[in-house]
Amino acid sequence: MQWEIVIGLEIHAQLTTASKIFSGSATTFGAEANTQASLVDLGMPGTLPVLNAGAVRNAVKFGLAIDAEIGMTNVFARKNYFYPDLPKGYQTSQMDHPIVGKGHLDITLEDGTVKRVGVTRAHLEEDAGKSLHEDFHGMSGIDLNRAGTPLLEIVSEPDMRNAKEAVAYAKTIHSLVRYLGICDGNMAEGSLRCDCNVSVRPKGQTEFGTRCEIKNVNSFRFIEKAINTEVQRQIELIEDGGKVVQETRLYDPNKDETRSMRSKEEANDYRYFPCPDLLPVVLEQSFLDEVRGELPELPQQKRERFESQFGLSTYDASVLSASRELADYFEQVQKTCSDAKLAANWVMGELSSLLNKEGLDIERSPVSADQLGGMILRIKDNTISGKIAKMVFEALAAGEGDSADAIIEAKGLKQVTDSGAIEAMLDEVLAANAEQLEQYRASDEAKRGKMFGFFVGQAMKASKGKANPQQVNELLRKKLEG
Repeated sequence: MQWEIVIGLEIHAQLTTASKIFSGSATTFGAEANTQASLVDLGMPGTLPVLNAGAVRNAVKFGLAIDAEIGMTNVFARKNYFYPDLPKGYQTSQMDHPIVGKGHLDITLEDGTVKRVGVTRAHLEEDAGKSLHEDFHGMSGIDLNRAGTPLLEIVSEPDMRNAKEAVAYAKTIHSLVRYLGICDGNMAEGSLRCDCNVSVRPKGQTEFGTRCEIKNVNSFRFIEKAINTEVQRQIELIEDGGKVVQETRLYDPNKDETRSMRSKEEANDYRYFPCPDLLPVVLEQSFLDEVRGELPELPQQKRERFESQFGLSTYDASVLSASRELADYFEQVQKTCSDAKLAANWVMGELSSLLNKEGLDIERSPVSADQLGGMILRIKDNTISGKIAKMVFEALAAGEGDSADAIIEAKGLKQVTDSGAIEAMLDEVLAANAEQLEQYRASDEAKRGKMFGFFVGQAMKASKGKANPQQVNELLRKKLEG
């Protein structure tokens, strides 16, 4: 039987506010356990929540960026469930009246096609604490530092049909929230977490199959693997005569399997009701207009501008606009050297390779944008060749000089462009390889092509890579023919 996969994602983005959503406690990651949990976070009797205006502003920014309906009156509700990391016994969230309603996001797939994915809603809520199992023999510890951290839960429509589409969607959300400055997107620290809702149905069937939710997947690679593993499990289960049960599962990357955690709750299991401690949030049009004016150039807009303004290919523009920091770096390199294509090649090539090798992000690049742009200028004016430029780049990365010019001067790397000097050097090379010269002149055209490369190599070796390659090729060809 042919199967169709149906995927929807729920992405939880921790909002970058200095304090929590309903208290003044700090939200800094990595503090000693339980040092950032106030009486409000702990749900102590007599405490009252106060809504963080910064969280509201960040949620509205996201809604405007995905062209969504904004809930001009949105209401907080209590979601009741009992778990050790939820000290109040309920989570303050939004149910019937979320701050962000229906919107959409365009994602670019691997083959370059663009697909529109619907966003059902995005609502504000507080994060729970964290259960720690590793350091306590036979027990669990609870760290409530995270309890009350503002979250934006972004719920997609079930519009994705394979794991790669889901990853493309998750990456697009990740890029967008970072562009907006509303979430740092650090998946390793749990700033952005993903729940994957997965079901299968026979091709041609309109009604959805029974879905399972894979909880808290924290990397793009694991999103793809978890979905593919769960799809395989469901198909095998149905084909063997079984039935998929709606439940919450977890993905174990070590065993590459999903395992049942608990039966999936329905909304009525949580006994939602409006929070009696929080008034409805009423937004004014003037506030929306103010927030709209704060929106930066978004990833898709930047990509399109890179194509039109700099003449970059869609692929190059997509890579360079994937993160706001990378795009800013590229634009500064381009501004310094006035050559977008060379700037793109070096940023996507040598620089990206260096950062991957050292495990660094662009903000911690050992080569600044101005340094790289300055080096590209020296390639453009023929001070150095592309090959020598790689040596200069390595020296910049190693901190051997403040600028390309300083390194070129200190190491004597200036390219030889004097025709007379290159001719003299070529004469020496041909004299030292007289036998090969004879063979070259006696050979047919096909063999000459291979031997020409040998002479070029000898010439560049003799000049220690400093001779201008184009001049070497032109002058050498004349001498060999002569």
